Amino acid sequence: MRNQRVAGPALGLAGILLFLLVWEVVARAGIVDQRFLPPASEVLVTFFGNLIEPGFYQAVGETMLAWAIGLAISTVAAVVIGLIIGSSSFLSKATYSTIEFLRPIPSVALIPLAVLLFGVRIESSLMLIIYASFWQVLLQVLYGVADVDPVAENTAKSYGLGPLARARYVIWPTVLPYLMTGLRLASAVALILAITAELIIVSRGLGYQIALSQSGGAISEMYALVLATGLIGVIINLAMRFIERKTLSWHSSIRSEVVA
Repeated sequence: MRNQRVAGPALGLAGILLFLLVWEVVARAGIVDQRFLPPASEVLVTFFGNLIEPGFYQAVGETMLAWAIGLAISTVAAVVIGLIIGSSSFLSKATYSTIEFLRPIPSVALIPLAVLLFGVRIESSLMLIIYASFWQVLLQVLYGVADVDPVAENTAKSYGLGPLARARYVIWPTVLPYLMTGLRLASAVALILAITAELIIVSRGLGYQIALSQSGGAISEMYALVLATGLIGVIINLAMRFIERKTLSWHSSIRSEVVA
């Protein structure tokens, strides 16, 4: 088991190194013009140089602020609405078509509306982030409510538990694993929309710096910032998995994962 724990990160690191090696060879061999794809070594030098620049952390902070606010609002809204809809067969049937109609609409299609409503302010980013993240969490909450054991719920009713007590002791433990999955998916989607909004609308954050670098011809800087967004995505995913394991330490799926 210990060897397996070591092998996982080692294989992941090997994959990254192989990717960087292929990138370096492709650029050095001239397969792709270096004006458009600088060698990985050149981009990495720029990337590590950014790590000592205060402006870099300011841009990261602006992006993460929009990410956190948007994710928090969408999660709270999706949990409340999901529990209400999922607890009523009438509401589930009445809202099914509306959800299936709205859910596939890409958030980027709402950019014109966001600009009309909020201009080039952070509220435009939040609108896109909330819209995209909301569905990820809402669907998982609905799945979780639908998975509640009817025998357990009826037993709770027979013991005189009220709606709030049943929600606390019967529905919530079933919904929580689904919610954590939705939250993990939504956190990645929220980052994508935060960067996208900054690229197109908002004059701040990492996305805006990427657009500035591209328009200014600083291609190595642009790729270095793209690498930074990828690294942030990896850190977010690891953090969400850590929170998931801690929150669901009692759940069979997490226990079997630990044992394996």
